[in-house]
Amino acid sequence: MLTAIGQLATVFIGVPSIIYFAIQLREQNRERRQSAVNALTVQWGELTKALHENGEFTAIYLRGVQSFHDLDAVSKLRFSAFQNRFFKNFEGMYYSRRERILSTELWEEIDRTMSDFLAYKGIQEWWQTRRHWHTEAFARVVDGIIAKCDEPTAYSTYDLKQVVLPKDS
Repeated sequence: MLTAIGQLATVFIGVPSIIYFAIQLREQNRERRQSAVNALTVQWGELTKALHENGEFTAIYLRGVQSFHDLDAVSKLRFSAFQNRFFKNFEGMYYSRRERILSTELWEEIDRTMSDFLAYKGIQEWWQTRRHWHTEAFARVVDGIIAKCDEPTAYSTYDLKQVVLPKDS
């Protein structure tokens, strides 16, 4: 009888403890996911600063999306360095999705963004020169997006043929 009472007490104490532990674990996982998403958002913001803080680089970028091969050596290096950071950021997001840190909805947003950029010939040309710098799993994702790309539209309202480097003042 004493054993039965002890077992019953264990159930009344143990089950709520297990439930409490599960709730705490779920909350910690949610907080970790949100922290990861916040970190990726900050990284993205830091990355895109180059486009709005430096007119010379913005012109290089807009020319580069049209044709990486037509850029001069210095512009290719600058464009390539930016694209490498850009794609490493996307690769980090891809692995966050694989680890279920990013939700499906967030990954679909990233996929649409990647599709917009990868539709441009210059970015596809750059990718062919640097594909080997990325994991094979991520490279397959990028190749798949390129394979289904439509006409580029991200900068369709810009007159890209008029892009020139700003004059030094």
